[in-house]
Amino acid sequence: MKKKIYITRKLPSVVIEKLANDFDIYMWQEEEQAVPRDVLLEQVKTADGVLTMLTETIDTEVLDAAPNLKVISNMAVGYNNIEVDEATKRGILVANTPGVLTETTADLTFALLMATARRLVEASGYLREGKWETWSPLQLTGMDIHGATIGIIGFGRIGQAVARRAKGFNMDILYYNRSRKIEAEEEMGATYADFETVLKKSDFVCLLLPYSPEVHHLISKNELSLMKKTAVLINTARGGIVDEEALYQALKNKEIWAAGLDVFEKEPVDLDHPLLTLPNVVTLPHIGSASIATRINMAQLAADNLRNALLQAGPVMKVNKPDGW
Repeated sequence: MKKKIYITRKLPSVVIEKLANDFDIYMWQEEEQAVPRDVLLEQVKTADGVLTMLTETIDTEVLDAAPNLKVISNMAVGYNNIEVDEATKRGILVANTPGVLTETTADLTFALLMATARRLVEASGYLREGKWETWSPLQLTGMDIHGATIGIIGFGRIGQAVARRAKGFNMDILYYNRSRKIEAEEEMGATYADFETVLKKSDFVCLLLPYSPEVHHLISKNELSLMKKTAVLINTARGGIVDEEALYQALKNKEIWAAGLDVFEKEPVDLDHPLLTLPNVVTLPHIGSASIATRINMAQLAADNLRNALLQAGPVMKVNKPDGW
């Protein structure tokens, strides 16, 4: 009898075909809509493995409903949507998809930085709304990127990939991380500094660290007050790292110059969110890894993690190490 796997979002057929010979596959058939909670709870009752998205909260309620569950494969680098400690206690392996989205997310981070600094979204709207009637010396002027100082908070794979791009723009690179990365410093000419120094000295502050309760609202009123009035905050990590009310006030009161946000505390973000009313904020719908090739690679890695774990047939990108794994 084949093991059952449940997939919480419709994935490309090329990914599913590689699972079909070994498993009974049940899959939510919508691409743009998250699986309803009641459907998820029903499907996991008989599942040996689930392939999840960040949109699914895999908490105690789900784990209680899934007595046969052995593997949770998250199609993301982050896994704050999963109660990993509880899964570990129950002997359930949790896997993720690091590596495959590093360069694509770094591309998006730098694109967001550039769009925010040079006011590209605002300028496009200016043209489309028929406001472009003449040239003037200070019309839609932004901040220079070349030669500026970038401060990277979180110097893992993606942080270092962003630093490589910054090097090409002749930027001074500061970073803060829980541990120093000596080899990366030498490769990119990056300088390690404490958290407050990075905030104070950077023209661009990029948040690229994993989310955990310890970094909830890491950037709040006090941290924003340390930044330059001409500084730009870029967040392509997780929304919960930033106190959004404090950021709104800082931007509204011109305590910092602008922000570029790919992530929010609540996603999808409400259309009446105050940050969406400000002209000096560029907002995106969490598209950091959204290239066609990368999303297919992520789906394939998530499927491979699930298959290899359940069949003990190959490597798995493990988040935890429960007994028996």
